[in-house]
Amino acid sequence: MALVPYDGNYLPVLSKLHNTSAEFRFADHNVRLTQDWNKLGVAAVVWDAAVVMCMYLELVGQVELTGKVAIELGAGTGLVGIVAALLGAKKVTITDREPALGFLAANVKENIPPDQLGAVEVSELTWGQGLERYPKGGFDIVLGADIVYLEDTFPSLLQTMEHLSSESSVVLLACKIRYERDTNFLSMLKQRFTVHQVHYDKERDIHIYKAVKLPARRDL
Repeated sequence: MALVPYDGNYLPVLSKLHNTSAEFRFADHNVRLTQDWNKLGVAAVVWDAAVVMCMYLELVGQVELTGKVAIELGAGTGLVGIVAALLGAKKVTITDREPALGFLAANVKENIPPDQLGAVEVSELTWGQGLERYPKGGFDIVLGADIVYLEDTFPSLLQTMEHLSSESSVVLLACKIRYERDTNFLSMLKQRFTVHQVHYDKERDIHIYKAVKLPARRDL
């Protein structure tokens, strides 16, 4: 996640990102997230991709979360991981780079009921680094919202997704397709995963892709 502060000279269309909080209703819970654009930039605001992902998880119902072990990559405010826990995931690991963890943990504590807090872990994860701290193929569901945007991170992001998932895991990515580099990432992803678009939010221009890891090659 790019932890980039921004100054106050922003376009009016982005003004909601500078609010100190954002509120939603998911899984019969009011979810209130603190935002801090000035301190942490893009990592500390709720982007449309996260909202669309949560709507997909709750309303479309094609992915079963109950009893599953999930991980969110580049979590930012933690909305997707929080909603995954509220929807019944057995264990949720919500990750981002170290500077965002205190902020992220506060949002988790604010929105996860006390009796469920033990099932949610906030953890540092820089893509491609320290992956041995996470069980190889140990997650049923890997979630990422608006994490496909820095081309330099694509190889390490793919490496991380491969490490965390098994051939029975489901990877869900919510993103805009803004530039050629985004299409290039999908091409890279398809070399290692079977990839299908499972949802498109026309109003917000958000795509959701489902990826399943390809079987390991066994040379004859």
